[in-house]
Amino acid sequence: MRGRNRVERVLFVCDAFEMAVVFRYPNVSYSRSPVLDVSGILRFIIRLISNDVAKLVSSKDKESKLDLQRVRLYDASANVLRGEFLHGGPVLDCCFHDDTSGFSASGDNTVRRLVFDNEREDVLGRHDAPVRCIEYSYATGQVITGSWDKTLKCWDPRGASAQERALVGTYAQPERVYSISLVGNRVVVATAGRHVNVYDLRNMSQPEQRRESSLKYQTRCVRCYPNGTGYALSSVEGRVAMEFFELTEAGQSKKYAFKCHRKSEAGRDIVYPVNAIAFHPVYGTFATGGCDGFVNVWDGNNKKRLYQYPKYPTSVAALSFSRDGRLLAVASSYTYEEGEKPHEPDAIFVRSVNEVEVKPKPKVYPNAAS
Repeated sequence: MRGRNRVERVLFVCDAFEMAVVFRYPNVSYSRSPVLDVSGILRFIIRLISNDVAKLVSSKDKESKLDLQRVRLYDASANVLRGEFLHGGPVLDCCFHDDTSGFSASGDNTVRRLVFDNEREDVLGRHDAPVRCIEYSYATGQVITGSWDKTLKCWDPRGASAQERALVGTYAQPERVYSISLVGNRVVVATAGRHVNVYDLRNMSQPEQRRESSLKYQTRCVRCYPNGTGYALSSVEGRVAMEFFELTEAGQSKKYAFKCHRKSEAGRDIVYPVNAIAFHPVYGTFATGGCDGFVNVWDGNNKKRLYQYPKYPTSVAALSFSRDGRLLAVASSYTYEEGEKPHEPDAIFVRSVNEVEVKPKPKVYPNAAS
């Protein structure tokens, strides 16, 4: 390979170190239109929900020396502050529970539930180090978190008022957790040291599978296929691995890896980290975003690139499709892969997605010899 609709539009923002954003734009779509512009952001994590778009973003401010995290809720249509939450450290990830609440993973080691309507905040519990990843499992009704304390934890948000009841279990990992992804009852955990553990959420006593990344360098992102058959994993060295859960010889014969987000310049290859992967919810194709500023869309089954969007101002730090696949959110944010240097302001773009950009093309077979 080369190369639930809501009436109000809401903006949910984490200030200072981190940022989280929720956007709802009923019946409105944008193409390369910045809806948020902030400075000094190291990393964005974007989440989109609903059939239109709701976007939850967290980000890390590399320059700020503040140790206070403000989480703000805005009416995006009027740009009016609707509410505010305070954190004791940077928010490293966040996710939705439903249209009225979400969860955050913080650098102050806490896992929190945020109720948007009345600005209530519950602490589900804590890790022993910053909490890097958070997901909500609709299959089990649990919150799943991964931390730099080398553990994965499962929480029951119904027990938030009593922390001893909220924690369901703690599961040791071989290294610091960098990325997690859920599909059905499975959770895939990617850690430092290129370890990958696959769990069945119905039986967390031990991993269903213990693997090592087939890529040689540090993992940046892992995302499960929408059909539940495997996962894609990206690295800092401009590659993506397509992996499958089935351990039979036939199942493993389908896996492969490919190079991407690279260019040749003055006779040498320049390789960029692949920061983000997002699967299209309808067609199962996927987008990748890299430090080269490009977003590419791939047909994994046919091993082809379908589309490349025009270059964004700086590194693409995160991606997310809306649930119906009609919108794509792109966070353009310099990730300091080349150290300190002047760079374009950080921004979030929400663009409409045309079918031709994401729909797999049918295979063309040569005519049989007559």
